[in-house]
Amino acid sequence: MKILVLNCGSSSIKYKLFEMPQKIELASGGIEKIGLTDSFLKYKTKAGESVIVKAEIAEHTQGVELILANLRESSSGAIKNFSDIDAVGHRVVHGGDKFKASVIITPEVIADIEACIDLAPLHNPANLKGVFAIQKILPNVPQVAVFDTAFHQTMQPYAYMYALPYEYYTKYGIRRYGFHGTSHKYVAQRACEFLNIDLQNSRLITAHIGNGGSITAIKNGKSVDTSMGMTPVEGLMMGTRSGNIDLGVLTFLMDKEKLNTKQISDIINKKSGLEGISGVSSDMRDIEKAIAEGNKRAKLALQMYMYYVLKYVSGYIAVLGGVDAIVFTGGVGENQPVLRKYICDNLKFLGLDFNDDLNEESYGKEVELSFPRSKIRAAVIPTNEELAIAMDSAELIKI
Repeated sequence: MKILVLNCGSSSIKYKLFEMPQKIELASGGIEKIGLTDSFLKYKTKAGESVIVKAEIAEHTQGVELILANLRESSSGAIKNFSDIDAVGHRVVHGGDKFKASVIITPEVIADIEACIDLAPLHNPANLKGVFAIQKILPNVPQVAVFDTAFHQTMQPYAYMYALPYEYYTKYGIRRYGFHGTSHKYVAQRACEFLNIDLQNSRLITAHIGNGGSITAIKNGKSVDTSMGMTPVEGLMMGTRSGNIDLGVLTFLMDKEKLNTKQISDIINKKSGLEGISGVSSDMRDIEKAIAEGNKRAKLALQMYMYYVLKYVSGYIAVLGGVDAIVFTGGVGENQPVLRKYICDNLKFLGLDFNDDLNEESYGKEVELSFPRSKIRAAVIPTNEELAIAMDSAELIKI
């Protein structure tokens, strides 16, 4: 069974093709700068070479057509005919509280996704462009929507509600939804397989840490709390997002700087976080380089970044009543030993016996970072959201 996975942004399309249930990745690539004069397709050949194809791609349907044509070319050779594709799985950012799991896409599902556009105005319309493109090009192929928010719909009201007048929840759906759910679900399941833990009898904390980041408390395979909220700006300090902040600061700044809502949104989403504090970059590699050169603001930015993570991880240990394993994933979680060491060293008092030598050697691969005698286990599990989408899609169309 061949499953094509699409992740459509406003001007981009990322894709992977999988052979299921074997979980074999057959092809991958992406299109960037859709609608601009310098748009292009980037993909890998069978031999693993990166190829860039410049093309005029005015809109998403043309982009999907180019991807499908490329999948049939000899250099890719992943499919012989379009009929080889058994299903298409789509990342959809926001499913509100309507969708608690992945679903086969129907006209009713599309209408419900459109109803969530107010909650994700930049993402849901772009995600739907991929759905509409496939409907046009491959009308008989089943499609599946996999929601970033679905995994977190097991949270209880006391965990997802905000302490605002209740009417705003009933009128506008204002509540914590959480994001990165596909990643947290995949990493939790894979960590339990890797560490030989029973998922249905487990307490896990998954730390998806990258330019965007979130921490999730997972009990018996279900999300009980997560750091992101109604939008991805809540929670951790991130690359350019502020994370948690005294809301009074925002109204103070709006008054003092005469800022409108769009301007204040730009500040907390695009000008804050690592970049805002360091004045250097939102990229952790640039931050570490600046620290090595003696940049004090870069050092402060890293200290703050790690401290935010520690507060959530330690808080969720209490929420879960203890923890069996802490799992790091995402670009920073998988590739920055200093962050993992900081978190785990601060949890030694709970019996986390951390393997410093192994931590220093571990970059982007599955590895346990705790010694066998450790009361709390720590591990790195690289995320694979596309594979998770393919797994859900294969399971649904098989029914």
